[in-house]
Amino acid sequence: MSFKKNKYIVLKKAISPELADFVYKYFLSKRKVARFLFDQKYLSPFNREYGMWNDPQVPATYCHYSDLVMETLLQEIKPTVEKHTTLKLNETYSYARIYKKGDVLIRHKDRHSCEVSTTLNLGGEPWPIYLDPTGRAGQDGVEINLDPGDMLIYSGCDLEHWREEFKGKNCGQVFLHYNDSKSKDAKKNKFDTRPMLGLPKWFRK
Repeated sequence: MSFKKNKYIVLKKAISPELADFVYKYFLSKRKVARFLFDQKYLSPFNREYGMWNDPQVPATYCHYSDLVMETLLQEIKPTVEKHTTLKLNETYSYARIYKKGDVLIRHKDRHSCEVSTTLNLGGEPWPIYLDPTGRAGQDGVEINLDPGDMLIYSGCDLEHWREEFKGKNCGQVFLHYNDSKSKDAKKNKFDTRPMLGLPKWFRK
């Protein structure tokens, strides 16, 4: 399968299952700590440095923009993504979620910072993602199943993608986003317009 031809490609064991499990357990622990800090009012409900539960795309589900571990994965996995896309890439941002029972990811396309996107399965119960490889809205999707450590690379701005209702308990995914370094505004958009990776969203220009 060619990314250039199909605008997506699946990589088995993009990272080792052991590393995926470590990152998944780290993120579960961070969710637990964040829940305690918010519930005990040690943190303002507007604080985002420990993640949040108010992402409108998947309400009441724990997520985190630019967690430092995920931002490190964003950098470390870039050569692999470049190899399989044959593109020179700029990192934009990482975004991680632990999905819960009943969650749905509605059909959508992504913003410019997600020109080349990946979803990397960290752990939990399996939950397929669907892609519309035609690039036309409302078409039937291709079902893609990922084991822990597997990664889907896809053109987030061109292909609609979604997930049906999750029947399991937890599913950890991290999204690693890039721009083609030759695309319009790629230089200005590097690091999602932040001064560097790892900084919170409010540093965006």
